[in-house]
Amino acid sequence: MKIQKPVIIEGYNNEWPKAFNIIESIISNKLNGLVLRIEHVGSTSIPSLSAKPIIDIDVVIESMDCLPQAIKKLEELGYIHEGDLGIKNREAFARRDAYVPYTSEGSEKHEHHLYVCNRESEELKRHIMFRDILRKHPLLVSEYANLKFQLANKYRNNRQAYSAGKTEFITRIMNEYQDT
Repeated sequence: MKIQKPVIIEGYNNEWPKAFNIIESIISNKLNGLVLRIEHVGSTSIPSLSAKPIIDIDVVIESMDCLPQAIKKLEELGYIHEGDLGIKNREAFARRDAYVPYTSEGSEKHEHHLYVCNRESEELKRHIMFRDILRKHPLLVSEYANLKFQLANKYRNNRQAYSAGKTEFITRIMNEYQDT
């Protein structure tokens, strides 16, 4: 049983996109030819949004036929394939240690969650839609940040409850703004 870390929300950090770019570059070079694109998703991808300081990354491949090759190459970078964790067309990867993805410099990388999705993945489409809506609507960013702080205070030691508390907001925003 993994010990859950407390939910801690931090103010937006300009280092997040830089950290994403470093990780993206390493993965892109390693998976050369397999990847359609690599997306910075989640709260750290939205300027001025407070977030848990963990970068969410979706690696997009053409189809799940490419997955075995992607798994092999990501394992060489130090990732551990965890399966789809119940979400179709999205495979999760854990890091062996703080140095993943491995490079010749051997430097620590920012904490992140890595997923490989095919281009048809509904989860990928949801991630991008929500990110793009928030990037266009700064007032929603403030509203979402306030909700996240409230939930983090209420559910500091319960990540499931924290995530569940965000679901209603996310669903409402995506329904209201999906065509904007």
